[in-house]
Amino acid sequence: MPLLLLQGFRVLIDGLHAELARQGHPDVRPVHGFVLQAVADGCPAVELGRRLGVTKQAAAKHVEALEGLGYLRRDPDPRDARARIVRRTERGEDCLRRSAGILGDLRAGWAAALGPDRVDDLERDLRTVTADAPPRVDVPGWLGP
Repeated sequence: MPLLLLQGFRVLIDGLHAELARQGHPDVRPVHGFVLQAVADGCPAVELGRRLGVTKQAAAKHVEALEGLGYLRRDPDPRDARARIVRRTERGEDCLRRSAGILGDLRAGWAAALGPDRVDDLERDLRTVTADAPPRVDVPGWLGP
């Protein structure tokens, strides 16, 4: 079962990234989606590392890469002149908007293949068996050390 769950995840993520590339985001990788979501309304790199479950250095490395690709920016922190707040750019926001739409389309494809009730049941069952687990995105190999 774990391998089937992982395979289902990969089918969705690979489909998402293939379509994102077609829609103008060819450099986005799975880890980038986790980082863009974790940034939320903006946060320091230290907090981003906590949200992702990685070191400050690993978070900073991802921020630097995404900043170079135009998805994130670092703004001065109004509370601390030495600190920076990581924020999504319009390109980062566009990527997340497109991702949501694409994932909706992929879900619709699963619903067409399995039936909408079965997909609803699958999601509900997965929420039930994972309800007590803290949210984690530390997918091995995707977030670095």
